[in-house]
Amino acid sequence: PKKLIGRVVETTLYEITNDFAHQSTKLYFLVVANTGDRCDTILKSHEYSTDYLRSLVRRGSTRMDGIFTASTIDKYLTRVYIVAFSHGRIKGSQEHAVRQVMGKIVAQKASQLTYSQICHEMVLGKMGSDVYNEAKKVCPLRHVGVRKSKLLSMPLEAMEKAPEAKPVEEEIVAPIAETPAE
Repeated sequence: PKKLIGRVVETTLYEITNDFAHQSTKLYFLVVANTGDRCDTILKSHEYSTDYLRSLVRRGSTRMDGIFTASTIDKYLTRVYIVAFSHGRIKGSQEHAVRQVMGKIVAQKASQLTYSQICHEMVLGKMGSDVYNEAKKVCPLRHVGVRKSKLLSMPLEAMEKAPEAKPVEEEIVAPIAETPAE
């Protein structure tokens, strides 16, 4: 049981919510504590599946990616990758304006929410919806969503609760464990 701490478990959002629309979102949970036969986890990262992301790409439309690093009010540092697709080709100035809207929404959310609240908003689509509603004033958009997120670092208080867990480094991209725990 102690060997489980620090492992990463992969699942889909569909397996948690039983909503088939969430089949394309993969979640990675980091095991931080162990009590008996139960493990406490935090969301290490999430991402769209590659086939879903490829299905969103269309000829004649513009793909806009925004990568932002944000610190939540409980001192978790996370990197947020937002993707937006327009209906048709758009100008560079419009792309720039959409990216500015993305950055503004991410900074605003991070300054008001805890890590667990921001995870809910990223994974369930609330953050993408907020970006869409603000950016549709700039140009017509087809899809906006958080395609990926990563936990870069945890506060010391969280580390003291689980002393066996390792702090999450920015360089760690792949899951810590080679195979997810069954």
